Amino acid sequence: MATATHSMAAPAGTTRVPPMRRFLIDTDTASDDAVAIVMALRHPDVQVDAITVVAGNVGLEQAVQNALYTVELCGEQTPVYAGLAKPMMRTLETASEVHGDDGMGDCGLPLHGRTPTDGRAVDVIVDTILAAPGEITLVCLGPLTNIAAALLRAPEIVDAVGRVVVMGGTGLHGPGNVTAMAEFNFWADAEAAALVTSSGMPFEFVGWDISITSAVVTQQRFHDREAIDTPLAAFSRDVAQVVRRFAMGIGLEGDDLPDPIAMAHAIDPSVAEVSRLYVEVMPGDGPQRGAMSVDQIGSTGNAPNIDVVTHYPSDHFFDMLFAALR
Repeated sequence: MATATHSMAAPAGTTRVPPMRRFLIDTDTASDDAVAIVMALRHPDVQVDAITVVAGNVGLEQAVQNALYTVELCGEQTPVYAGLAKPMMRTLETASEVHGDDGMGDCGLPLHGRTPTDGRAVDVIVDTILAAPGEITLVCLGPLTNIAAALLRAPEIVDAVGRVVVMGGTGLHGPGNVTAMAEFNFWADAEAAALVTSSGMPFEFVGWDISITSAVVTQQRFHDREAIDTPLAAFSRDVAQVVRRFAMGIGLEGDDLPDPIAMAHAIDPSVAEVSRLYVEVMPGDGPQRGAMSVDQIGSTGNAPNIDVVTHYPSDHFFDMLFAALR
C-alpha cells in the first residue's frame, strides 16, 4: 500500500521562526573583547551558549570579572567559565600597556566581586561541541590555550564543531602588533596556536590586518558612535580609552577593533572576501614566535587548511557594531 507524505506547514497567520545560531565564545576579556561579546549577546538570532575565559590581555581572574561585567551590562545571564591561567609552555605576558591595568581602559568600572559559573572552561568547550555536532560556532578572541587543551582532551571535536572563527594572526598583509611578524593572540601562546592551527578544525582567521584596514574608530566614527547616546555606546567608548591612545601612538587614526570585526564575520560572513590557504603558526622563541607562515602560491605542496579573511567591508562592520550599541 502506498503511503502519502505531507510536509508540516505553519498554521495560517503564523510565521516560522528560524532557529537561533549557537555561539561559544572563548575570550581573554579586555576592551575590544567586551565589545565583541556585546555584539553577539545583542544580535537577534545568535544564542551565546557560554563564554569561556583564558588568560591573555590580562590575568585570568581579571578577564573573568570583565566578562561577567559585560554580560551583566547586557542584561543577560550567559554562563561564564574560568579557563587556563597561563600558556601551555611559557609564562604569561599580558597587554596592560594596550588595554589598561584592568583591561577595560582603567575607566573606573566595578570589575570585581562577581562569581563565574562552576565548571572548567575546557570541559565546557568539549561538552558543548560534542552535545550538538555541527551546530556550534566557536569564536576565539584570545590566545588559543583553552582550545588546545580541549583538542588534547577530545580530538573528536575537530569533526563535531560547526565553524571556528579566530581573531588571530596577521593574514596576508601584515604587520604584527607585538613583533614585526606576530599578532598578540598567537604570540602570547605560540605553541597552542601552532597545535590548534594544524588540527584540521574548520577555521576562519580574521587577522589584525583586517582590523587596521576596516575597523578603526576614526574621528568621524567616534562622533557617529557618540550620537547613539546609549549606555552600551558609552561603555564601548570608555573601555577603549587606553587602547585609543596606544593605537594613535603607533600611527592609526584611532583605536581599532580586532575582536569586534572577527565577531562581525562570525555573525555575517556573507560580505567577507576569503582565500583558502595553507597556514602554519610558528612556535618557539625569537623573531618567528607566533608568526603565520602563509603559502599563497602553493609552493609547499600542502593542502589549504584555513579560510583567511582578506577583506571585510568597513561600512558593513560599523553598521553592525552601531546596531548592537543602540
